[in-house]
Amino acid sequence: MFVPCQRGGGSAGSDFKGFTLLMPAVSVGNVGQLAIDLVISTLDMTKVGYFYTDCLVPMVGNNPYATAEENSMELSINAEVYSLPSKKLVVLQIRSPFIKNKYRPFCQTLLAWVKSSKCARVVVLSSSHAYQRDDEQLLGTPLRYLLTPDLEKAVGGLMQELNWKEMEKVAAYPGINDTEKVLHIPGGGITKLLFTESCSKGIPMAVLLKFCSEGDNIPDAFALVNYLNEWLQLIKSEVSAVSSR
Repeated sequence: MFVPCQRGGGSAGSDFKGFTLLMPAVSVGNVGQLAIDLVISTLDMTKVGYFYTDCLVPMVGNNPYATAEENSMELSINAEVYSLPSKKLVVLQIRSPFIKNKYRPFCQTLLAWVKSSKCARVVVLSSSHAYQRDDEQLLGTPLRYLLTPDLEKAVGGLMQELNWKEMEKVAAYPGINDTEKVLHIPGGGITKLLFTESCSKGIPMAVLLKFCSEGDNIPDAFALVNYLNEWLQLIKSEVSAVSSR
């Protein structure tokens, strides 16, 4: 559950009505988490609270966004919330892996918070194993998107204008029955569960993901943020262009 911190303005920091919630999936290459770090640091977002849960491995560390001696001594934990009211953006950063069998309880708690905080939509940044793509997924860009029915009505046309590629469904039983198609996101962590739960609960959600491999995934994170920026225009285009060089 969300716990506001004093610096974020106490209870005022929990008022996210009409905001877009941006969050990562803990997925292959940690691409979503790296992308979220890039967004928080570039937009100089303010920490407004924590997301308290027993579903993540406990951790504590130094402030990853320290810019001066005054804030270098601050501590960070496994799930923190940042806000930028001027852009109606709230970000949940997840910094540790999930405890076994805790995916579903986390999704339920998170989506309950989304509803109670009245966020307008959720955008999940994720990744998937490049080596497990089927033939169709090997074509064109390695970036894909998914929209729940509730968000499809609002932004589906824009995605077509941007020439984005929707995540393809793959054969449930390759070589045996190629007509039955299912959504498959190998290496995507909680991505598929979050998306399907949001579909059933009527929560507007978009998933933006990149096919990648483990290694130096910083370029993948830049590519994913630029992909996000094509849609939400959070960062000036010249910033994202320079960052991706």
